Amino acid sequence: QLQLVESGGDLVQPGGSLRLSCVASGMTLEYYVIGWFRQVPGKEREGVSCISRSGGSTNYADSVKGRFTISRDNAKNTVYLQMNSLKPEDTADYYCAAHLGGFCSIASESEYNYWGQGTQVTVSP
Repeated sequence: QLQLVESGGDLVQPGGSLRLSCVASGMTLEYYVIGWFRQVPGKEREGVSCISRSGGSTNYADSVKGRFTISRDNAKNTVYLQMNSLKPEDTADYYCAAHLGGFCSIASESEYNYWGQGTQVTVSP
């Protein structure tokens, strides 16, 4: 059973940067497509980014393109989300998720079978 644990969330000022990590255990991460999602209390969860199993394909939500970068280190069973030029509207709980399918998509969270517990990101002066 794949288990995912996120870390790296923090309080940061607008314009600042954070790097989130998603560490997998129980299974080898290289077989999984990984996505990052975020959710503000009271709102629907939205897809932020995803990365293919090899790392050769990535997708980003329009709201984060050019500011966020997803990457993976399969040898370390870890996926990262580098977040730069953070804005108050990036404030949310961030979750990583995994599935064994062939496509990297953030259009639907239902494709993802495994989820972490989330890490909180707050962007505020």
